[in-house]
Amino acid sequence: MKEKPVVLVVDDEEKILELVKSYLEINGYRGICAKTGKEGLDYFQNNHVDLLLLDLMLPDVSGEDLCRTVRSVSDIPVIMITARADEESVIHGLAIGADDYVCKPFSPRQLMARVKTALRRTDGGLDGKRFVSGDLLVDTGNRRISRGGKELPLTSHEYRILALLMSRPMKIFTRDEIIEYTKGEDYDGFDRAVDTHIKKIRRKIGDDPKSPRYIMTVYGMGYRFADGGEGPV
Repeated sequence: MKEKPVVLVVDDEEKILELVKSYLEINGYRGICAKTGKEGLDYFQNNHVDLLLLDLMLPDVSGEDLCRTVRSVSDIPVIMITARADEESVIHGLAIGADDYVCKPFSPRQLMARVKTALRRTDGGLDGKRFVSGDLLVDTGNRRISRGGKELPLTSHEYRILALLMSRPMKIFTRDEIIEYTKGEDYDGFDRAVDTHIKKIRRKIGDDPKSPRYIMTVYGMGYRFADGGEGPV
């Protein structure tokens, strides 16, 4: 029997923990609740977790710090839950490694839809393929990205964006297409978040934005991966 996906919920509001856990269990997930950042981190470090639901306003450590810690060792989906609804806060949350951003008050049904989408993305429509360009390799079967044989620490979203671009070299992907693929149709995102991800991908793969070898900016349209790679193998 297949084990239920484990969703760790870190929030200091008891009512939210009870509500979210109830909806998780109704939808076939195993919900684990933590009231503090330390409690959540302890569970994460000692148990298997498939997805993290994380409040930013915690009583001990900030949600941002916890997200950075998790992201430094894992690419599990991270969905932030917060009352901060301004665009800058959303972009900042995505920049430090979050995969999605839900503002309070939220619809539990919409949250479950985002959980489902995030977990489905970890399986991915490109799984089982390998994309090669020079010394850059994306192995979707093993969720591994390397350059010159050295594995690169890309986040879940960075990994998916790079795999998407490499899957169809020379195709121009608009920001909306990238957002839809990486976050799902129900995601209310911002174009600038895509630019932030691209900037971080370029830095990690050693791509000079002024003279890019891999990811090309098509001004007014989006991004494409440079031709000349071996493509899928």
